[in-house]
Amino acid sequence: MSHFPIPAPAFDGRSRAVEIGAVFAWLRLGWNLFMAAPVAWVVSMLLMIVAFVALTIVPLLGPLLVCLLLPVLVAGMLAMCRKAASGETPGLSDLTVGFATRTTPLILLGLIFMAAMLVIHVVMLLLLGGSVAGGLLLPNAVGIGILLGGSLATLLLSSLLIIPLWMAMWFAPALILFNGVPPVEACKISLVACLKNILPFLILGLIVFVLIFFAALPAGLGFLVLLPVLAGTAHASYQDIFVAH
Repeated sequence: MSHFPIPAPAFDGRSRAVEIGAVFAWLRLGWNLFMAAPVAWVVSMLLMIVAFVALTIVPLLGPLLVCLLLPVLVAGMLAMCRKAASGETPGLSDLTVGFATRTTPLILLGLIFMAAMLVIHVVMLLLLGGSVAGGLLLPNAVGIGILLGGSLATLLLSSLLIIPLWMAMWFAPALILFNGVPPVEACKISLVACLKNILPFLILGLIVFVLIFFAALPAGLGFLVLLPVLAGTAHASYQDIFVAH
């Protein structure tokens, strides 16, 4: 005999394919979540950006700490999105949710991200260094060709490596925070979901690239708005694509 209320089904990582037009719905929802509490969002993003800038100043360890803490703070932004989506007003305390809930898995996700970025940077340095060395050893048209070709190959390979990393990380913080999925499994589920919706995410990537350009124009102040909108977009896409959330 069934007992009421019937419990919700356990999250199993299933994702669905959506239409290309869903991208614009995600962005619109992201904007709506920002407009639900613009002051709280701007203050939160200002504090987060200042903290990240302060960390990057630290020699050697700074960028590593940024990679480690990024999923924790993204989780906080997603918690703010969930509260705004439920009709409540998000606050600064929500930004620190990742430091109190699922902290260890989120830090492990940061380690995965850090390791992947290190590998990508090493590969880029090796390719670019080789092309520069070839260009210097052959100071003629052949050398220039090697330099330009190596630089183009470096740019292409880095893009091919960064895109799947971005896909693996897109849903991972939400899967860890809201569903308790282990970090490696969260990356796999996120990658599969993005590949299943490759066209919408390619379009989203192009739109985000353009938005980043315009956000950087007014002394970078546009990021105080763009970052919350992107967090809301990620939250909306997570709710849209995963069957049980």
